[in-house]
Amino acid sequence: AVVSTQSTGDPAGLGVSPYSDNQLQDNFDTFFEDVFVEIEEEYGEIDEMNVCDNLGDHLMGNVYIKFVKESSAKPCVQALNNRWYNGAPIRAELSPVTDFREACCRQYEMGECSRAGFCNFMHLKPISKKLRRTLYGRKFNNALVKRTPSPS
Repeated sequence: AVVSTQSTGDPAGLGVSPYSDNQLQDNFDTFFEDVFVEIEEEYGEIDEMNVCDNLGDHLMGNVYIKFVKESSAKPCVQALNNRWYNGAPIRAELSPVTDFREACCRQYEMGECSRAGFCNFMHLKPISKKLRRTLYGRKFNNALVKRTPSPS
C-alpha cells in the first residue's frame, strides 16, 4: 500500500529547518511508530514499512507498507482513502513494488547521490535503531516465545 502525505523537515539538506536533527528524528520516529502500530493492529502484520525522503512530487511523503499477508493490503488501502492526516486527505493505492531494495537509490545509501532529494529512486528516511528494535524486534521476540517449548 502506498500512502501519500506531505513531508516535513529538510529532505534536500538545504538547511532551512528550524529544528535540530534530534528533534526531527524524534518527530519522525513518533510519526513512524504511530502509523506502524495503528496499521498493523488494524489490518495485519507488517513485513516492512518505508518512508521516502525525496522532494520530487511523485515520491515526497510517500509511505510504503508491505504486509506479511498480501490480503491485508486491499482493506488497508480502502480504509485509508477515507482518512486525513495533518489536514490533508490520504491517497492510498496498491503498489506494484514488491522489493523495496530494487526501488532504492544505491548512491543515496552510500551517501553519494548527486540528485539529492530530486532523485527518481527512493531515498528512505531511516528510523532510529531503538525504534527499529522495538517495532521489528518484537516480532523476533514473539517468534522465540512461540517456539520455546514449555517446561515439563
